[in-house]
Amino acid sequence: MARLFHVPLSPFCRKVRLSLAEKKIEVELVEERYWEQDADFLRRNPAAKVPVLKLDGRMMAESAAICEYIEETRPDPSLMPKAPEERFEVRRLVGWFDDKFHQEVTSKLLYERVNKKMTGKGYPDSTNVKAGAKAIKYHLDYMAWLLDHRRWLAGDAMTLADFAAAAHLSALDYISDVDWNRSSVVKDWYAKIKSRPAFRSILADQVSGFPPPAHYADLDF
Repeated sequence: MARLFHVPLSPFCRKVRLSLAEKKIEVELVEERYWEQDADFLRRNPAAKVPVLKLDGRMMAESAAICEYIEETRPDPSLMPKAPEERFEVRRLVGWFDDKFHQEVTSKLLYERVNKKMTGKGYPDSTNVKAGAKAIKYHLDYMAWLLDHRRWLAGDAMTLADFAAAAHLSALDYISDVDWNRSSVVKDWYAKIKSRPAFRSILADQVSGFPPPAHYADLDF
């Protein structure tokens, strides 16, 4: 069985979990306190980052590379389109959420509100929190624009781009930092992806000291 060393609210870990679940790959989840830099964990990944996936006798790090490996070795059901230009768009949007969205939103909200407390690094920086709350509006509007022109974020089929976006938004939703009333089309997209069987373990997450809001696991939110 595969083994994933992860942190429940990490969007990068969640993206890998969604890919594994969508492809029905059984995985053992092992919570990793990466900030403690345990010697065993550093041997698995000297960069001291999660996720780390053990699969096919390999120990793999970096979520984008892990998801590409899963896609190439387990192509069904596909999370990447066949046409090069469509694959480019998926990769562009995965990069958008894992880089731009992460830097402007996730790191300013989730990391300030949750990660600092978990890792003992103090209290949230109100300037960062305000910047993240402002930036997420722009990103939700961009998603709404994409979904006004497409069935899913990258095109007519659900792809890894949708999982990358849902991984970040679901983690932020856990701490009630997403205004779902801002865009009905984004809310409908999230409800649709949230209802997939692959999302079940994500919705079952419980983080000590941070209870989820009442709507978190509600498919009809």
